[in-house]
Amino acid sequence: MAAKAIMLQGTGSDVGKTVLVAGLCRVAKKRGLKVRPFKPQNMSNNAAVANIPGDKLGGEIGRAQWLQAIACGVVPTVHMNPVLLKPQTDIGAQVVVQGKVFGEARARDYQALKARLMDAVLES
Repeated sequence: MAAKAIMLQGTGSDVGKTVLVAGLCRVAKKRGLKVRPFKPQNMSNNAAVANIPGDKLGGEIGRAQWLQAIACGVVPTVHMNPVLLKPQTDIGAQVVVQGKVFGEARARDYQALKARLMDAVLES
């Protein structure tokens, strides 16, 4: 039976998951498989420009998902990282949804946004 999805988990941040996934993406591509990275929510100030279908300007995704898409040999799209949280203060972040700035949220208020953000994740 062939695997339809692989989930890679780590013990914390900055333990090498991103680079390992990029490597797995490249290996899969070289074997002729069609693979795509997907991280529903990412917190990072390291963003890259990605394609938004039907929009010439594009939008932002986490640089890690951008790198993984390149390793897959595909054009990075905002659907690979539909929710990007860009920290602005110790207690708040800019919220980017499917590549476009959605607004700002304090950590304590973020729970109230989750249901609305889930719609974007499921759409992606």
